[in-house]
Amino acid sequence: MPTFPQRNKTCTPGWVIFALAVGAFAIGTTEFATMSLLPYFAKDLGIDAPTAGHVISAYALGVVVGAPILTVAGARVRRRVMLIWLMATFALFNGLSAFAPSYEWMLALRFLSGLPHGAYFGIGALVAVSLVPLNKRNQAVGQMFLGLTVATIIGVPLANWLGQSIGWRWGFALVALTSLLTVALLALLAPNTPAAAGASPLRELGALKHGQVWLTLAVGAIGFGGLFAVYTYLADTLMQVTMASPETVPLVLGIFGLGMTAGNILVPKLADHALMPTISGVLVWSAATTALFSFTAASMWGISVTVFLIGMGGALGTVLQTRLMDIARNAQGLAAALNHSAFNFANALGPLLGGMAIARGYGWASTGWVGALLALGGLLLFLLSVRLDKKNSIARANRH
Repeated sequence: MPTFPQRNKTCTPGWVIFALAVGAFAIGTTEFATMSLLPYFAKDLGIDAPTAGHVISAYALGVVVGAPILTVAGARVRRRVMLIWLMATFALFNGLSAFAPSYEWMLALRFLSGLPHGAYFGIGALVAVSLVPLNKRNQAVGQMFLGLTVATIIGVPLANWLGQSIGWRWGFALVALTSLLTVALLALLAPNTPAAAGASPLRELGALKHGQVWLTLAVGAIGFGGLFAVYTYLADTLMQVTMASPETVPLVLGIFGLGMTAGNILVPKLADHALMPTISGVLVWSAATTALFSFTAASMWGISVTVFLIGMGGALGTVLQTRLMDIARNAQGLAAALNHSAFNFANALGPLLGGMAIARGYGWASTGWVGALLALGGLLLFLLSVRLDKKNSIARANRH
C-alpha cells in the first residue's frame, strides 16, 4: 500500500486548499481561455485557426516536459517554496505572452508558460491530501481543482470578454495578475512542511518502474483528448455552425464551466466510495456526450446543454490523480505531476485531431466524433488496467 503524507494539524485545511485553488484558477484560465481567444489572436498574428491551435499545443507540450523535470529536480525542496516559485514563474511567462509580437514568439512563450503547470498541481495535490483524512482524498483534490473549474465559469468568459472588448492580450495579463495573487496567498497560508522523508530525485523516478502508472497515464492522455477536441474549436463552432453572436460565446463557455464545477463536486464524492467504477463511468459519459455534440451543434439550446454535460466529464482529471497516487507508492509527487503531463498531451492531441478533421472538410461539428473516439480509446486502456489489477491480485492470492 502507498504511504500517504501525514495529516498536518497546524494549519486550517480550508484556507490552504483555497490558496491552492486560486493558483488552479490562474492555470485553468490560461489553459482554457487561450482556446476561447483563438479566433482573436489568430487574426491579429495573421494565422488561420488550425495553425493557431499549435499555440495551444505548445503550452501543452510545456506541461508534458516541465512536470517531470521540475518535480524531480525539486524533490528535496520544501513544498511551500516549490509552489511559490512555480507560480512566480507562471506569472512571468503569462505576462510576457501578453506582449508576444509574432506567432513564433507566441509559440515559445506558451511553451515556457506551460512548464510549471504539472508540477504545481502535482505538489499541490500532495499538500491537499496531507491536510485531510484518507477517506476524503478525492474530495480534497477535487476542491483544489474547483479553482480550475471556476476559471471556466468566471476566468475564461472574462478573458474572452476582454479579448473582444479591448484585445486578447489582456486575457494573459489577467492570468499573470491572478498568479501573483496566488504567490502572496501561498506565502501567507501554505504550511512550511519539509519534503517527504527520504525524498530524492531517484525515488521520484521510481514511479516510472510501475507499468500501471504508465497505463493510467495513457488513459488520461487518450481519454481526456475528446474534451479538448471539442472545446478548442467551440467558439468557432458557435459562430460558424450555431450562428451565435460573438457576445453569446462567453455565456456558453460559462455553461461549460458550470458543468466542470458540477462534475468536480459530484464525481470525487462517488470516487471516495468506489474509485474504479467512477473512472470507467466518467469515460463512458465523455464518449456519449462528445458524440452528442455533433448532433446538437446547430441548435443554441442543444449545444448549451451538451456543453454542460461534456464539462462534467472534466472530473476525470481529479479521479485519475488519486488512482496514480495509489499505484505510485513512494513516488507520488512525480506520478501526480505526470497526470498533468498526460492531460496536456491530451490537450495537444485533441486539438490536433480535431483540427485535422476540420481541415479535411468534415465540418466544425466533426470534433464531437473525434472526441467520442478518443474517450472510447481511454476507456479501453482503463479496462485493460482493471484486468491487470485483477490478474495481479489473483497471482498474489495464489502465492499465499
